[in-house]
Amino acid sequence: MKDISRITSLQVPVLRPMDLLVEASPRRVFANAHAYHINSISINSDCETYLSADDLRINLWNLNITDRSFNIVDLKPENMEDLSEVITVAEFHPHHCHLLAFSSSAGATRLCDMRSRALCDRPAKLFEESVDPAHRSFFSEITSSVSDVKFSHSGRYLLTRDYLTAKVWDLNMENKPVEIYQVQDYLRSKLCALYESDCIFDKFECAWNGTDSVIMTGAYNNFFRMFDRASRRDVTLEASREVCKRRAVLRPRRVCVGKKRRENDISVDSLDFRKKILHTAWHPTDNIIAIAASNNLFIFQDRHGPGHHVGHHLEQDKPLQLQDTTRQ
Repeated sequence: MKDISRITSLQVPVLRPMDLLVEASPRRVFANAHAYHINSISINSDCETYLSADDLRINLWNLNITDRSFNIVDLKPENMEDLSEVITVAEFHPHHCHLLAFSSSAGATRLCDMRSRALCDRPAKLFEESVDPAHRSFFSEITSSVSDVKFSHSGRYLLTRDYLTAKVWDLNMENKPVEIYQVQDYLRSKLCALYESDCIFDKFECAWNGTDSVIMTGAYNNFFRMFDRASRRDVTLEASREVCKRRAVLRPRRVCVGKKRRENDISVDSLDFRKKILHTAWHPTDNIIAIAASNNLFIFQDRHGPGHHVGHHLEQDKPLQLQDTTRQ
């Protein structure tokens, strides 16, 4: 501390205008984590641990310990030629800190209970839908790969997304999903071309709304789809800079397979597979969604305010009144 009696001058800070510079600095670095690319991270409900998953392993971390983790799932065989599936995504249960789910490229979703075994090599439950041999094709194994899994907010249901469908599973019933939604079934005739362009390996995410009554997922041509679970109605919307303007209302779109088309319909042959919505997110309580389309992030909200629900519009078979609030 300076002696006040000896202070003879006063220096006042001067504000100098500069260009805004945003930097991200890591607070902690968790080292020696994985040998392969990390595909998912999930915070546990105990707020003390989290998991990180790559193609073959899932590690459990303590948020305060950065130099070591505990391996809870390991699919790596002794001989890599015996490898039959890889991990695609993993997530903790929203309420029970001992439960986690992870999905694989073989179309299976495993629910693991860390109370029964420290190494979760044997799942407590296995959610897998068998493929009808009459409908099996060369692409069946690829299209059945689960690209995303999300627990419902209530914790009772699992939402999984594969290439063509979205499925809702009840944790109490393993043999088959309770709901199946055809997201882009119109692509079945295009699978050969999609395979040659590697688009068939795209990984689409999915999301629940705050009340678990509506699910959302992305598709090609910058389309994203919403399904109301009660009425089973659905709507297709487009997120692109060409059609989205600030405060503008989104109009429903429809992909047409045949020759008969309505005004807002688009032919499946006209879809742009370079434009795709892989990442979607829904606000945990309000009707606000975030859509990532290539290098653009769109924010949409229900124009009627938080008191109205998206499901209401779907039940009444009216155009979904979502408006773009993105600042370009």
